[in-house]
This record gives sequence, C-alpha cells and structure tokens, in this order.
Amino acid sequence: MRTPDVLGFALAALRGHLLRSGLVLLAMAIGVAAVVLLTALGEGARRYVTGEFAALGTDLLTVMPGRTETTGGAPPITGETARDLTLADARALTRSHAVRRVAPINLGEAPVRARGRSRAAVIVGTTAAYFAMRRLAVAQGRTLPEGDPRAARPLVVLGATIRDELFGASNPLGQWVRIGERRFRVVGVVERRGQQLGIDLDEVAIMPVAAAQQLFDTPALFRILVQARGRAAIPAAERDILAIIRARHEGEADITVITQDSVLAAFDRIFTALNLAVAGIAGISLLVAGILVMNVMLVAVTQRRAEIGLLKALGAPRRRIVGLILAEAALLALAGAVAGVAAGIGAGAAVRAIWPVLPVTPPWWAVAAAVTLAVASALGFAVLPARRAARLDPVAALAKQ
Repeated sequence: MRTPDVLGFALAALRGHLLRSGLVLLAMAIGVAAVVLLTALGEGARRYVTGEFAALGTDLLTVMPGRTETTGGAPPITGETARDLTLADARALTRSHAVRRVAPINLGEAPVRARGRSRAAVIVGTTAAYFAMRRLAVAQGRTLPEGDPRAARPLVVLGATIRDELFGASNPLGQWVRIGERRFRVVGVVERRGQQLGIDLDEVAIMPVAAAQQLFDTPALFRILVQARGRAAIPAAERDILAIIRARHEGEADITVITQDSVLAAFDRIFTALNLAVAGIAGISLLVAGILVMNVMLVAVTQRRAEIGLLKALGAPRRRIVGLILAEAALLALAGAVAGVAAGIGAGAAVRAIWPVLPVTPPWWAVAAAVTLAVASALGFAVLPARRAARLDPVAALAKQ
C-alpha cells in the first residue's frame, strides 16, 4: 500500500466512528490548548516585567544598604542594617566620572490632607534627578528644583490620583497640603503612569529627600539610585561606587549594588523556569490523552477484527497492519493538536483584548513542543494496540473468534 492509500484507509476508519474520534480529538485539543495558553500567559508576564524594567533604562544601578555576603541572604527592605546610607554617601558618589546622576531615595507612607479631605499616599523623598532617571514627566507645574539635597524645602509634587481626590477640578499649583504634621506647597503634578515596579505613581507624593527625612525622623536613606554614563560605563560605575562607600565606611563595602541588567536576567531565568514547569504540568494532560488513544485503539482493533483478518489474508504484512493503526492515531493527534493550537492562540488573543498591557503570545518552542508531545504520546500509546492487531490470526479474525 502506498502512503496515500494508508492515509485514506485511516481517514475512512476515523470517519466511520465519528463520536469516538471526536472525543479523542477533543482530549488532544484540550491538552495542547492548555500548554499553549499557560505558556503564553507566562511569556506575557515575563515580557511585561522585563519591559517595565527596560522602560527605566538599562544604565541604572541601585545601591542598597547591607551586603548579601555578610547577611547570608538578600539585603533587608526594612529594619536595621550595620551601617545606613546617608545623604553624604549619595553626594560622594557624584565624584565618579562614570556616574551621570545620583538620586537619594527615602520611602514611607503618610496621610495627605487638603481642604478637609485626606488621602493616604506613598511618600517619596528624593531630588530633581529622580524625575530624569525614572523618566517621569509632569502634567502640571514643574518637578522638584535643583539645589542642595540637604535643604528641606516644603515642596511637593503630587500624583494624578492624589490631585484629583484632594483638589478635584481646581488647580492645585501653589496650594498648601499637610503631610503628616508638616505643610508643603504643591509645585507640580506627575502625569498619569499607573503601576511601575510595584509603586502606583498616580498615588505618590514626591518631596525633597531632606524634608522626607525630617518627616519620618530618620537620617538614613532607603536606596540610592545611580545612573551611569551609558550602558558601557556600568562596570566602572559599580567599581567606583564600591570603592567610594568602602572609603567612607571604614574599609567596609557594606552595600549591595544591583544593575538593571542583572535584575532583567534574574527575572528572565525565573519566568523561564516557571514557563517550563507550567508547560510540564499542562503536558501531563497530553499523556492522559495518549492513554485515551490507546484505549480507543484497543477497542477499535476488537471491533475491526474481520477487517484486519481480511487484510492479512490478502497478504498484508505485520508492519503494514501496525502502520495502519499508527496512522489513525497520528491523524487523530495531529488534528487535535492543530485544533488545540488554534484554541490556545484564540484564548491568548481574548486575554490580550481584556488586558492590553499583558503581551500574551505563546513562545514558538511551546507550540512546537505541544504538537510534538501530542503526536508522540499518541503514537507511543498506540503501539500496543497496533502490535495486538498485527498478531491476529487471519482465519480466527475472519471468523470473528
């Protein structure tokens, strides 16, 4: 029998049992669609997170108090450290020729009140350099003024949501707000940006870092954000940062410096591992579908004993009988895989329509792996029914014994 004859025979057998074939096809399609959709969601999350970091630029370094090697783990986000970072440390970092900008950061929460209204807000104490480094623009007014970061000027730039809830449609510029127990004059409003690295920039109040230190009664900094003079200058900037802090901290470089590239690489590794794990879990459904193929093929061999006996009586060798059964399984799996890929891509498009910010697109390797696993599992589990069919005695099969 030629290959077209084998395919025609297999298609005729599948059409003869539409319900049975449809159930197997559905099982394969569900398994493949699960792999495609789940990996698409994982890939979308990876692209979204890396895109958020990349949007800040790839020439940024974050200096955090505490050293990973001495603490045995990641630097603490809050709490006591061996030696705090200070404004003097931040100013000293500007001496490096590899550094373009430095933005000391203090972070906390406090209520913002004006006109009898109150709203909890994230307070960011920093300098004018922070706006350029985080690529923040103002919708009204201006950013914090340049000048000595040690000057605790009573100025504040509000997020768009804070502005709306406190002032409504009226102009907030030049108005006074009370943050904690201190009064600040509004000099600007940040344009709407939404979430960025876990902070809703529409719900922040940005003030001079020295004013934030007074507000929270602490001389310590939460972080120091450093911008290198280009991506190629990052290694030199990192070396200079460590050397300057070591000289200021009695010979101890008790800080951790994180670059954007290292953060992106870490997130990429994490999401790749998650994608593989999710794909593996979803792939189990394809093995279950393969077992279903085996059961269906065993039933088919039992129901078609006379047909198989006739083929053997006409001289069909064992390998031809095996090939016919495997061809049926392969066609079922391939059709189910194609339907599953289409369903998975369609579901991903629906997710993109609902959440446009999430770039849900299945990676090519997931689609290829799902289709390959579907066909391979179907063929693997169809071997037993195929060999059983090939071993049938033609006389007994024709007699339906």
